[in-house]
Amino acid sequence: MKNEILRFENVTMIYHTPQGETAALKDLTFSVGQGEFIAVIGPSGCGKTTILSLAAGLIKPSAGRITVREGVTFGYMLQKDELFPWRTIEKNILLPLEIKKTNTPENRKKALDLAVKYGLGDFLSSYPDQLSGGMRQRAALIRTLASDPAMLLLDEPFSALDYQTRLNVCDDVYRIIRSENKTALLITHDISEAISVADRVLVLSRRPAHVLGEHELAFPREMKPLKRREEKTFSGWFERLWRQLNV
Repeated sequence: MKNEILRFENVTMIYHTPQGETAALKDLTFSVGQGEFIAVIGPSGCGKTTILSLAAGLIKPSAGRITVREGVTFGYMLQKDELFPWRTIEKNILLPLEIKKTNTPENRKKALDLAVKYGLGDFLSSYPDQLSGGMRQRAALIRTLASDPAMLLLDEPFSALDYQTRLNVCDDVYRIIRSENKTALLITHDISEAISVADRVLVLSRRPAHVLGEHELAFPREMKPLKRREEKTFSGWFERLWRQLNV
């Protein structure tokens, strides 16, 4: 693949416990190109989140090879916003800079400029419990972007939100990721969500997971997730992915 920045080649992951072995992934192969938005769907418990942990280098595969282009850094966005309630939104956003010891005036300005650009400027002195769920999730994304990662790993980042908020936040996150020219790998159990944001959708089998199908979607990149859901081809994609997911 042109401009490939992440590649899994025949990756197998086996977890060892006192009760025995659990195979999460088996011979998993896929790649992600620079600027792509990839969504991964699969049955519950098939090892989707394991893929993100492997990509980030948090764990090592039992077999196979994971290749990351030199210099590529990752930002990890979790299911819940995980903002520290005792820190203001500004201090939450600047946390990655403190951890990485890159809390320079220039980097702080870049991070806070992002917050202002995407509608959080009036809430920087607020605390998380003073914001809606959608606003907190937006703050969590800006925090993830504060250290300027090349690629975002998104672990079902909308799953803790109610349905209406989820649709709006999905639009927000998609717009920000596209505007900042980031590469993204999204793990989700929601077929509609995958279709609404991704350039490509990977369908995984039951555990141990391998790729059942890889589907390139033809929606224009500038089309927002909510608009995609209104397209005539949306239902066709849903049926096709649902059938493959339930073989």
